[in-house]
Formats: sequence, structure tokens, C-alpha cells
Amino acid sequence: MPDHIKVVATNRKAGFEYFLLERFEAGLSLVGSEIKSIRAGQISLAEAYVRADERGAWLMEAHVAPYIQANRFNHDPKRPRRLLLHKKEMRELWDAVRQKGVTIVPTKVYLKDGRAKLEIAIAKGKKLHDKREAIARRDAEREMDREGR
Repeated sequence: MPDHIKVVATNRKAGFEYFLLERFEAGLSLVGSEIKSIRAGQISLAEAYVRADERGAWLMEAHVAPYIQANRFNHDPKRPRRLLLHKKEMRELWDAVRQKGVTIVPTKVYLKDGRAKLEIAIAKGKKLHDKREAIARRDAEREMDREGR
């Protein structure tokens, strides 16, 4: 990644649980204490998902830890956060979500030029045999790397 991008959090399970079809960069609508927590790396995408409709998209269930210095002006850690996307991208996401078995998953949060960005992906769920195949492929690559040294 370029120098002006700092990855804050990744959703490592997304690539294992889903086939990631198409990726988008979305801005996040945040309050002051949230951006301070995110800059400190206090965000988790473990249970997070994206809800989309024809009017917009929201990041749901992402946990942004309360900022200690914000005292009574703190934010709700699990509140829905609006995603900032172009209309064309919103339409594309909304059309994709209406298909059976397709969802939108957050893959990473990063800081780009001082602004928090969220990488989201249109994803299709993997079946159990696909996951087993991925594990077998990863193990085979690991063995080849060991033999190569």
C-alpha cells in the first residue's frame, strides 16, 4: 500500500467465509470521538456487516471502542455508521444485494490522507467444500515454501 495509507483493522474471516467479487472504497460518517478511537486502532470488524437499500448503505455492528478522553460526549460503540458512496456505486451495491446469496462485507478500515475509509466487497458465501479446498491449498503452499528454503 502507498505511504499515505495506514491500515487500522482487517476482517480476516471475510476472505475465508466468502468469495469476494468486487471491492469498493467508502468513506465513513463519524463523530469526533469515533475518529480518534479509529486513529488509535480501537475498531473491530469481527461481527460487522453492511446493510444497503435504495437510499444508502450503513456499516452495522462494527465496534468502535469509546474514546477515553471524550467522557460524557462519547459515542455508542455499536451505532450504525453511514457509508459515503457515489450514487452509481450505491445503485450497483443495491442491485447486487437483491440477488440470492449475495451480500456486502467490510474487509478493512484504513486511514487515507487523514480520513477513515472502509473497503467493502460484494461477496457470495462459500460452501463447506470450498472452505476445505482453501485450507488444503493453503497447506500445500506452506509445504512448498518449507521445502524451498
